[in-house]
Amino acid sequence: MAAISGVLTVRLLEDMFVSALQNCLNLVQLKKIHAQITKFSLSQSNFLVTKMVDICDQNGDLDYASLLFKHVSEPNNYLYNAIIRACTHNHKHGLTITLYKQMLRNPQVQDSVFPIKFTYPFVINSCGGLGCHVVGKQIHGHVHKFGLNGNSFIENSLLRMYVKCDDLAGAHEVFEEMRERDAVSWNSLICGHIKLGQMGKASEMFEEMPNKSIISWTAIISGYTRIGCYADSLDVFRRMQMNGVKPDWVSLIAVLPACAQLGALELGKWINIYADRNGLLRKTCICNALIEMYAKCGNVDQALQLFDQMPQRDIISWSTMIAALANHGKEREAIQLFQEMQTTKVEPNEISFVGLLSACARGGFLGEGLRYFGSMRSDYNIEPGIEHYSCLVDLLGRAGCLDRALKLVKNMPVKPDSAVWGSLLNSCRTHGNLEIAIIAMEHLIELEPDDTGNYVLLSNIYANLGMWDGVSKMRKFIRSKSMKKTPGCSSIEANNVVQEFVSGDDSKPFSKDIYRILEILAFDQSRVNDCLETVPDNTSQYVF
Repeated sequence: MAAISGVLTVRLLEDMFVSALQNCLNLVQLKKIHAQITKFSLSQSNFLVTKMVDICDQNGDLDYASLLFKHVSEPNNYLYNAIIRACTHNHKHGLTITLYKQMLRNPQVQDSVFPIKFTYPFVINSCGGLGCHVVGKQIHGHVHKFGLNGNSFIENSLLRMYVKCDDLAGAHEVFEEMRERDAVSWNSLICGHIKLGQMGKASEMFEEMPNKSIISWTAIISGYTRIGCYADSLDVFRRMQMNGVKPDWVSLIAVLPACAQLGALELGKWINIYADRNGLLRKTCICNALIEMYAKCGNVDQALQLFDQMPQRDIISWSTMIAALANHGKEREAIQLFQEMQTTKVEPNEISFVGLLSACARGGFLGEGLRYFGSMRSDYNIEPGIEHYSCLVDLLGRAGCLDRALKLVKNMPVKPDSAVWGSLLNSCRTHGNLEIAIIAMEHLIELEPDDTGNYVLLSNIYANLGMWDGVSKMRKFIRSKSMKKTPGCSSIEANNVVQEFVSGDDSKPFSKDIYRILEILAFDQSRVNDCLETVPDNTSQYVF
């Protein structure tokens, strides 16, 4: 064997092992090949070790890759790039930076190792992953030092790094210096503005973008949805299709919450049909978004039908459906669905219990609600949060156990928020308990002093008890603070377009037409009322 090894050159031996490494499918095979490589004294071969590190990277075993790298006394550029790439892929960003520094400080005199154009995209991405803006700017300087500026991959990596570090000024500087800007460049900067809530600037850049991709459209749709501009989100979704861009599952996920918030049921149904025709209902996340949309649009039966047809359900599916049933007067069905979930491998989480406890409160199931609340800690090791305590206060309040509810609020391990005290105040109105209502109101004044609804609610409690002096005091107090009730808002979907109407707003171009029609309807209604008043009381003689 030794004679054969002496005859074969190192290059021939490397070529022999390359074919074996190319067919290597897993780490078990790799370790066997590694043993043979060591046997032939090739463990210092940069060429073979680089191939082995790449296989480790593909299989997600960074530990073995690091072991291989450390045993090479003089790693070359390719091996450094392979281990840096593996560290970045496995989110070991700190180790990536350490290896990069080691690469720069390598003491070799001959065959010195320097970063190349393939090194920097991964090192820069690691700076972004760490959010290390200072190091990122230093790496940017190194790119100029080694004459690698102008490389589109490196420039896009720098742009993304600055965006991740919230340095949009630095991102714009890189963007302006780029000779060629591709879709990645534009999308990175647009997403950076969206991330910081700067939708105006993001939209402006989007309109300037020459060749918009599905990612660009989806980013704008998602951005508008995130800041609550749901009508704009739907408008961009329609424009995207008019421009011949076919929605993918990500864009559907982005627009469905806007449909839910605006009650755009017809558009939501169209998305359901589109997803079905394009095989997207196999994705659990699409079904979850559709279920939430149907529920918020009031079509809980359609939501349940879709839920029943799902091939796979995750915890979001169950939690969304439980909450939907609880919010639409199907409290018993919500509890039964939770019990059905308990028979599966899906364990309930905090959100599941919010829906369940809400169902118990709305349905008046005091005993069951208390039992489920207790099971959170005992059976599932879930620590109740403020939402769960709010549901429990609501449960006790609706059942008339106001003293018990107040005691719970005072002894909560978390500080009660306005939702908790507001729930207690509302229960006081139902049961006419002025004493506890005043206590709740004192805390609400501290938490949300400008919320007119709380003052109106207390005024109504005084009115229900016939205490008109209290009503007068509350109304004077509201006037003295110059408080104004938030105007009501409603929306209507016509011809797949959602129109929002705010009380007292006549800024829409068709407002005059609407008011004219309303006047005609009011006039016709008054004529009907006048006719009814002329009909004699005794009309039995005209009945056949």
